[in-house]
Amino acid sequence: MSVTLAETAEDVSQIAFGFMASKALFAGLHIDVFTRLTDSPKSAAAIAQETGVPANRVTTLLTALTSIGLVDRNDETYSNAPAAEQFLSRESKYEFGDYLRYQIDQQMYPFLSQLNEVIEGSLDPDAVDSYQHWMSDPEQASIYSEAQHAGSLGPGRTLARLVDLSEARSLLDVGGGTGAMSIRLLQAYPELVSTIIDFPNVSEIGWRFVTEAGMVDRIRYIPGNALQAEWPKEQDAILMSYLFSGIPGSEVPRLIEYAFDCLAAGGHLMVHDFMVEDDRTGPPMAALWQLQHMAFTPDARSVTPGWLQTKLEETGFTDIREEEMVPGMTRLIAARKPA
Repeated sequence: MSVTLAETAEDVSQIAFGFMASKALFAGLHIDVFTRLTDSPKSAAAIAQETGVPANRVTTLLTALTSIGLVDRNDETYSNAPAAEQFLSRESKYEFGDYLRYQIDQQMYPFLSQLNEVIEGSLDPDAVDSYQHWMSDPEQASIYSEAQHAGSLGPGRTLARLVDLSEARSLLDVGGGTGAMSIRLLQAYPELVSTIIDFPNVSEIGWRFVTEAGMVDRIRYIPGNALQAEWPKEQDAILMSYLFSGIPGSEVPRLIEYAFDCLAAGGHLMVHDFMVEDDRTGPPMAALWQLQHMAFTPDARSVTPGWLQTKLEETGFTDIREEEMVPGMTRLIAARKPA
């Protein structure tokens, strides 16, 4: 069946206006629409009364959310679509709305305003925001870290199932943020202890989550830039999650070699990040995340599983395998240092 020009134009329009759909999602999270619709369907007037937002604005927002499939409409009432009920309502154990509302809406979107200048190289290097500059601001560090924690607990649970750390006793979590991944791994493996390296402001925030998880005697922080800090040696496992996409690409091979040196014989290396297919045809979410990261890390590399596995092999790692972590978005490359 041939594709008409009108159909092609519609596809292009849907891509071009996708940012509006994202902002509709963020606005719904901002007034907590999805939690309010959890117990029972409600009318726009009822939500307007609960939120104090004028009814015409609520109606327009709900219409947009209905059009993109996040909300279902039946006569004059609205209810959550299954995906919104599972992931956007605060009543769900899989909820990660704060990750979208705070980190993506308040931080990632503003960063994208400098993307054009970053691509063409016209932005003064001192004006390019980076993780280090970003995390030096306590307020920005707090917003980013708390949202990232909410978004990492689920993948952390998946990671604990994919890699057998039953014989490991020490874990080095490089760029481990608030410790979400470490917490999940330590919950799964009671004999494991973790050392997390991350920026000082992030470490302070993370200590609260570590305390709440009851792991103050099993997790310690080394406050600092993971690219500059000295890593502890003879580690049974090293995790680098969401690290390679946020650092200059030239640093990736060096960190792989450093991880090899810091692992004990037989130790595990786990690299979790946004990765696109080796033929660079997608998946879309991974590709878009890599593009977004480039807005504040101009020299970042668009990593593929094949390239990364080749670098691991060249360094001396064995038993290399690839797993999908967040479907359509992130992958895990696991490897071992020879015994």
